Amino acid sequence: MKLITFDEGRVGRLDGDDVIELDVPSTRAFFEREGRVGETGERLKLDQVRLRAPIRPRKFFHTAGNFADHHEELQAVNWSHPVHKGIVFFQNVDAIIGPDEPVVHPEHLTEELDYEIELAVIIGRPGKFFGPEQATEHIAGFTVFNDITARDIQRREMESGVFSFSKAIDTFCPIGPWIVTADEIEDMQDLALQLRVNGEVRQTGHTGQMRVSIPHLVAYHSPQVYSAGDIITTGTVSGVAAVQPNPFDFYLRPGDVIEAEIEGVGVLRNPVVSWQDAYGEPAPERVGW
Repeated sequence: MKLITFDEGRVGRLDGDDVIELDVPSTRAFFEREGRVGETGERLKLDQVRLRAPIRPRKFFHTAGNFADHHEELQAVNWSHPVHKGIVFFQNVDAIIGPDEPVVHPEHLTEELDYEIELAVIIGRPGKFFGPEQATEHIAGFTVFNDITARDIQRREMESGVFSFSKAIDTFCPIGPWIVTADEIEDMQDLALQLRVNGEVRQTGHTGQMRVSIPHLVAYHSPQVYSAGDIITTGTVSGVAAVQPNPFDFYLRPGDVIEAEIEGVGVLRNPVVSWQDAYGEPAPERVGW
């Protein structure tokens, strides 16, 4: 099943090119009710609705340094601290945007705007303190996540060995275009990932390259307590701008269009726009300390 949020917060499932509206206030509520929801009787065409971010989780868990190729290429970046595979942090859920919504380039904050395609895992059942063997019971589905990152801010944050602000700025959390339920994915460790900017391939990878498998990730985060509808990310694959010989040839700029595609899950498309175009006024002065 493909679950969507559309228009002003309506929920539906896709049936080919049709949207069948579900009688539930949110996709999070859909999982809280274990999918036992009815239909409203409304049926629309997909091209007649506006897709939104498919879910608004209570908690959004980040994973870093989990793909072998990406971990290796990070050794070329002059971080003050290594990016270990065990780094875990929370994303700002208010930064979430959906498919075709713009990533706003805050030029008063960063000159090094980067992309990171990731598989996002949707938790379907509450739980805590369980092992990898029980993890699949809690996995409800998957969506595409593009972890937009301000590398210059991250570099300063890394001086203390942690990072969060650089990834949590408004509009830096595109997800979508829908949630594909777990029963639709034959093998979650056998999915190809590709990210393109203006049609040019920038990142390629495969979930089989993970150093920590998805069930182990889900189990690892479980002591932080899951609610239905929470999100866990798996880390990104090789090819980010920051590791290129001249990163400034690759960093995102207004006018760029990003397409993040995961096999069996979908394509998440987002344009990049300037602050002026987004808000109709120049960017404010940066607040420092």
